[in-house]
Amino acid sequence: MYEETDSDEDEQIEAEAPPSASPIDVSGIEWNESPVTTPGLKGAKVIQAFVKHLPNQPGVYRMTNEAGDVLYVGKARSLKKRVTNYAQGRGHSNRINRMIAQTANMEFVTTRTETEALLLEANLIKRLKPRFNVLMRDDKSFPYILVTGDHEAPAIFKHRGARNRKGSYFGPFASAGAVGRTINALQRAFLLRTCTDSVYESRTRPCLLYQIKRCAGPCTGEIDTEGYQRLVDEAQAFLSGRSQAVKAQLSNAMQTASEDLDFERAAVYRDRLSALSHVQSHQGINPHTVEEADVFAIHHDAGMACIQVFFFRTGQNWGNRAYFPKADPALSPGEILGAFIGQFYDDKPAPRMILVSDDFEDRSLLAEALGVRMDRKVAISRPQRGEKRELVDQVLTNAREAHGRHLAETASQARLLEGLAETFGLERPPRRIEVYDNSHIMGTNAVGGMIVAGPEGFVKNQYRKFNIKSTDITPGDDFGMMREVMQRRFSRLIKEHGDESPSDPTPEAVGDGEDMPETGPQPMPAWPDLVLIDGGKGQMSAVRAMLDELGIADKITAIGVAKGMDREAGRERFFMQGKPDFTLPPRDPVLYFVQRLRDEAHRFAIGSHRARRKKEMVTNPLDEIGGIGPSRKRALLHHFGTAKAVSRAGVDDLVKVEGISRTVAELIYNHFHEDKR
Repeated sequence: MYEETDSDEDEQIEAEAPPSASPIDVSGIEWNESPVTTPGLKGAKVIQAFVKHLPNQPGVYRMTNEAGDVLYVGKARSLKKRVTNYAQGRGHSNRINRMIAQTANMEFVTTRTETEALLLEANLIKRLKPRFNVLMRDDKSFPYILVTGDHEAPAIFKHRGARNRKGSYFGPFASAGAVGRTINALQRAFLLRTCTDSVYESRTRPCLLYQIKRCAGPCTGEIDTEGYQRLVDEAQAFLSGRSQAVKAQLSNAMQTASEDLDFERAAVYRDRLSALSHVQSHQGINPHTVEEADVFAIHHDAGMACIQVFFFRTGQNWGNRAYFPKADPALSPGEILGAFIGQFYDDKPAPRMILVSDDFEDRSLLAEALGVRMDRKVAISRPQRGEKRELVDQVLTNAREAHGRHLAETASQARLLEGLAETFGLERPPRRIEVYDNSHIMGTNAVGGMIVAGPEGFVKNQYRKFNIKSTDITPGDDFGMMREVMQRRFSRLIKEHGDESPSDPTPEAVGDGEDMPETGPQPMPAWPDLVLIDGGKGQMSAVRAMLDELGIADKITAIGVAKGMDREAGRERFFMQGKPDFTLPPRDPVLYFVQRLRDEAHRFAIGSHRARRKKEMVTNPLDEIGGIGPSRKRALLHHFGTAKAVSRAGVDDLVKVEGISRTVAELIYNHFHEDKR
């Protein structure tokens, strides 16, 4: 909740969802079949052909090029009027003119309201990533706090990912660290358990957390069910925005205990109040009149936009995150911000208040759409004065500083890429670098890892892992593993992108002519300009042989990076085709850059190997038996306790399990006794 100031303090737009409103389901959208066929047409003529058949209804449209790639997704209150505007071909920006020129086809879907069209547009932009839309990048999931609802004694956990467990979710938090600090403070304030259900069931005496007053001890009956539920209710009220009411209640309880001379109980309430005050006091920005809000501020300069987002819940700063959306430099800050916020809340709950630094055209419509999705009032404000204005100004300062840091890092990265090109004799600074490494233990659970770097640093959504599958490779054969990784990676690249030359700029990077903006981020090409292999002559021979076999050896610049004597960093040797192996000066910035790339590939490969090894270690032997699904496996484990006990059971014992026929029992028995028959 939040306290409203005078109505003239903010320029505020609110929208309250009707009681029957529910989130819009935008999955499985079917685009309308159009009676229009436009063979050979392109640009404004194609759009003119579609206009005649469009209704005066709200909806969403998308434009595609000749290859079928989506260029743009937009929404309209009237599809006919909006598309007619494109067909006229007058008064458009260079960006829109380029988009129209490339359009070869259009598709449409009608909606009941413009609000639904806005929600659908945001969802489709995030999913399809059209080139000419503002794109929200670095869309990592946010952590939440989960108070479970499927146990008699609810627990409090950090949660990230799908919300498939029953309970109450609170967030988002900007980082896992912010969640951890908040949970630690809530443990002191509300004494909720953080143990798993299996640990809870197995306890026979209170754990250490009970001894240090971080848990009420419901597992061993140190607190009754009703008393523990009151603690849970207080914690949920605090996390839901009613922090002042919870603190007032605890303060009254402390005062009552003190008047009753029950100083021990009063001390408990005092400590809990102190913990809550600790949560709200250790914040970089600590608002007094804003209980629940997200604050967005944008700084747009040098062809790049930075959007800083701060999360405030229960009067606390739950962290912040900076975004650098992909957008045409010609767009105004308000246009970028409006498009970004719509995509931002496509898969996240919106708070009751959203504060923004810049106004945008569809602010009232977006407030209404978020209200429909959340089934409650959502307000979007652009504060003019007061504490909310100060709050936005502080967030804007953070956006400006993050923008400056990112520009400096990008410039530094550009200098390193230029140095890399000069050192290794490349035609131009690489825009896509792929680095490969393998990881295994004596040949088991072998994994190949590929990391990608470019002008803006590591591109983690492009990372790939390769579980080594070939049975012809001798365990521990690094050369054979590298051959398999290269064969799988570049065979797929050729299949998906044809004979496109890696050395040529992609069509997306070049644009269509002089109107292409010179500033702003460019899309990551599919083909690498440079391939780095963690290894020496042997690995490079395997890589070159595979590239020759695929017919792309002359298109790929591959370099081997081998550790020097005693595997000492700084003495790496480099192997390139047609050149003798060489080293770089110990303090060369390019050497440090290559070391950083190699270390990241090593980290990723080892992490993938460990994850595969851990998964194999916990694999249940019952999973290997055909015809044993989850229900039968669960029944067997409930009856015998462990998979090992199942393996020792006879056929007569197995048929006693519900759902296990004699035929299935013999199948299970034979699986575990094949070598004894």
